[in-house]
Amino acid sequence: MCPNCRAFITTNDKICPYCDAPVGARAVDRRSPADLLGGLIPHARFVTVLILLINTGLFLAMIVFSSRMGWGAGMDFDGRVLYAFGAKYREAILEGQWWRLITAGFLHGGMWHILMNSYGLFIIGSQVEQEFGTDRYLVIYIVSTITGFLASFYWTAAISVGASAGIFGLIGAMIAFGIHEKSPYGSAMQRQYLFWAGINLAIGAFGGLAIDNAAHLGGMAGGFLVAYAAGTPRQSGPQETVWKMAMYAAVGLTVFAFVKWFLWLIANLSAIQ
Repeated sequence: MCPNCRAFITTNDKICPYCDAPVGARAVDRRSPADLLGGLIPHARFVTVLILLINTGLFLAMIVFSSRMGWGAGMDFDGRVLYAFGAKYREAILEGQWWRLITAGFLHGGMWHILMNSYGLFIIGSQVEQEFGTDRYLVIYIVSTITGFLASFYWTAAISVGASAGIFGLIGAMIAFGIHEKSPYGSAMQRQYLFWAGINLAIGAFGGLAIDNAAHLGGMAGGFLVAYAAGTPRQSGPQETVWKMAMYAAVGLTVFAFVKWFLWLIANLSAIQ
């Protein structure tokens, strides 16, 4: 589609025949035209697939850990497993374990939980990654994970995990995208994601399920604010270096959080048993 008027054009058009705007390569192609691992991972959603792989790896590690500890390895994990792997838990965070605000976003409480969140992340994450680019996408996802579990920390003392805080941050980002994108496409995206947000928040509020709506609202607010400030690469050209540095900082903080978790787990494994 033309980046200016969103009319359908051919890949050979250098000038939009409808609005006369110059047309360059797609943002996805400019970032990297080649797929990875022989085409197994499309570059258009590389970060999304990477996050899904991390989530799945941690889920499998939790199954092994739970089984070896004698706590079972069924469809749902014991709270002790979630705590050991870095779930959001108010008392632990008050003791200085701030890293749980990040690690909790990569954990899931059971098979159904990870399947539902993986589906949502793949669908929504792919679109956010295409519209905002890798740098902004990672900042949005990590910041919204933190703001989501920070909101949960203040709202409830209950243990909480899940990628849905970050997913709601991506929903917030697409709502912000609809505000920036002054076109029928932008308006359609905004309506679609507002509808999705409303439906999922209603399910959390009235569905009788153990859903952490505080994390969802906090994540959506964080994602919206970051995306509204960021804009898209097409809109913000000179700021690309700033967002690349922000991405490095966000990823570095996430890696540091997992290092802190691992050191804590090694030091407290006997106490957890």
